[in-house]
Amino acid sequence: MIFFPAIDLKDGQCVRLLRGDMDQATVFNDDPATQARAFQDAGCAWVHLVDLNGAFAGQPVNAGPVSDILAALEIPVQLGGGIRTMATIDDWLARGVRRVILGTVALTDPELVKQACKTHPGRVAVGIDARGGRVATEGWAEVSEMTVLDLARRFGDAGVAAIIFTDIDRDGVMQGPNVPATVDLARAISIPVIASGGVSSMDDLRALKAAGGDLLEGVISGRAVYDGKIDLAHAVALLSDKAAGAC
Repeated sequence: MIFFPAIDLKDGQCVRLLRGDMDQATVFNDDPATQARAFQDAGCAWVHLVDLNGAFAGQPVNAGPVSDILAALEIPVQLGGGIRTMATIDDWLARGVRRVILGTVALTDPELVKQACKTHPGRVAVGIDARGGRVATEGWAEVSEMTVLDLARRFGDAGVAAIIFTDIDRDGVMQGPNVPATVDLARAISIPVIASGGVSSMDDLRALKAAGGDLLEGVISGRAVYDGKIDLAHAVALLSDKAAGAC
């Protein structure tokens, strides 16, 4: 499993939101590129980026900070937020983003997702964010009637690289991930699943690994890393089975 440290970008800064509320943002670093480099230096193999402003605007907003991060890193990044056209997908991948994450358009324009997967094999992930088991879109501002599993199954044979599943009710509140829902989703589909939302301690990582270590591709965490509740080196080692005794 891969540990993905998260950088959520709002107004050019690294922030974390409380349950997806843009009005409840905590700033952790005003230099995203330096933060990303620190993740790389700690041994992380990927960095997870979200353009929060872009998710609400429906188009990239924090392009400058993302470009700075790409220039600072040697490890790959995956990016979501405001990516809703083929032109935007093409542009980000050409700039050096290893994998784009498509969220709102997975619900509103599934054919675009399938086209992107064909055009860029292995470089397109789908982000499914949920409240109460229903898919949320538009930067989590809207909740649809679509269930998480129904949306995931739309892309069973499309070549999606991964499903990033976030339980919004757990996100940013440090109460632990929704392990049962995450593992149940991973069991129900053939697409690799990455867990996100509420991962707040090493114990949470152990719980996810114990329940879904043979099913999950990885785990995303943000606030707990910034708060020092998750040690990056230990998290990477735990999930990758390296030096497990030190964790």
